[in-house]
Amino acid sequence: MSTVVERAPPRPLALGRARWIGFKTILIREFHRIVRIWPQTILPSAVTATLYLVIFGSVIGRRIGTMEGFAYMVYIAPGLIMQAVIINSYNNVVSSFYGAKFGRHIEELLVSPLPSWIIVSGYVAGGVMRGAMVGLVVSGVWMFFTRLPVLHPTIIVAAAVLTSVTFSLGGFLNAMFAKSFDQISIIPTFVLTPLIYFGGVFYSINTLPVWARHLSLVDPILYMVNSFRFGFLGVSDVGVWVAFAIMAAAVAILFAAAVLLLDRSSGIRE
Repeated sequence: MSTVVERAPPRPLALGRARWIGFKTILIREFHRIVRIWPQTILPSAVTATLYLVIFGSVIGRRIGTMEGFAYMVYIAPGLIMQAVIINSYNNVVSSFYGAKFGRHIEELLVSPLPSWIIVSGYVAGGVMRGAMVGLVVSGVWMFFTRLPVLHPTIIVAAAVLTSVTFSLGGFLNAMFAKSFDQISIIPTFVLTPLIYFGGVFYSINTLPVWARHLSLVDPILYMVNSFRFGFLGVSDVGVWVAFAIMAAAVAILFAAAVLLLDRSSGIRE
């Protein structure tokens, strides 16, 4: 006489744990992608930082002298670190999410039980991770050659994270509507680059004519760069708390837009 042993059905995963696993999986995949192609993701920014150091620090910096009471090379260092964070955060998400669309495996995420906000958060966290990695590398390059003070580390971290999240979300939105690889380069070339160069990376807006100074205040990157610079040097062309309010508002608006558009599968099922 045989007896049949009935096994209890497996316990379903708790909703919170299932979402955490999904988020962690996206983040781990992004980490492996960044590390696997490090000559494309990390090395170029280190090389660019060294070139800026040589050209602006050793050549042009000597002719300019000081700005806002600091050696020119020291003054521009926070802005160039932030530039690397912005570009890499944006590029990581736009290339990764568009690659998922192009490879047709984004549908696997869309049909999974993960809510849209978890998917967006996973990709944005990947962008922040690459921005942080590159920012640390570029900071190391600059601090190896020059003495860069660190007055307010909390403000430095907060400004870097908010900026990285903002441009990661921007990259996500660009990738949603891009229909070719050429279209994912339009925003960095014609929007990001001008905003960065006119965002106070290489100069203080106090050196500009009054009309140009007022025009510069429209550039959101000006607030990001100056809040980051304040964390290092204690000087800023704009109010630091105003800058944080603008960054926080940008994060909230872009995140809501990204989640809403992903819910509607805008630009994905076309």
